[in-house]
Amino acid sequence: MDFVTLALPQEPASGFAGWAAGLVDAMGAPGAGLAIALENLFPPLPSEVILPLTGFAAGQGVISLASALFWTTLGSVAGAAVLYWIGGLFGRERVHAIWAKLPLVKSSDLERTEQWFVKHGTKAVFLGRMVPIFRSLISVPAGVERMPLPTFLALTTLGSLIWNTVLVMAGYWLGDRWDVVEGYVGFLSKAVLVLLVMAIAACVLVRLRSRNQPRSQHRRTS
Repeated sequence: MDFVTLALPQEPASGFAGWAAGLVDAMGAPGAGLAIALENLFPPLPSEVILPLTGFAAGQGVISLASALFWTTLGSVAGAAVLYWIGGLFGRERVHAIWAKLPLVKSSDLERTEQWFVKHGTKAVFLGRMVPIFRSLISVPAGVERMPLPTFLALTTLGSLIWNTVLVMAGYWLGDRWDVVEGYVGFLSKAVLVLLVMAIAACVLVRLRSRNQPRSQHRRTS
């Protein structure tokens, strides 16, 4: 019996889980690393599926637990490094030029964000590795702000190792119930997404009000 059928006995080739299981079945632990690298580049790919599934593979003897942790962490770092490079390629001036063309935003907002990242960037990169969605996005401002690469890689490795270990070990211990992890982490992902949307909506609302206030004051004075 191949690993895909073992991991997904009811629907052996369905969805992300079937794709990830196929990579592990074909490539072993490096396949899990490749899946996680792609998950960092494309956040809709769910680490909450890939990592517990990798832990299940380790529990079944398909791969070793040490190789599961090593390759998934290496994949996390590789994917983050690509996003860091993209941020560095865009650079501060180009990001400011793009920002200036966007509606309802001010250059001062971006400058404050940069100041915040300079002050809290190390915490953001480290802790961000353990927050769904944000774990991918944080690499871009790190590249834009030219965070020292050794520092970025060290923080990314440590944060990713913690996140990956928790989810891989969950799959390892849960056995054929590895898929229940997705429900818990999926809830966290949705909560983060809702908070992000609310923050963006609040920012837009503030900008609209600040634009309307000068107009109303001008009408009163005239």
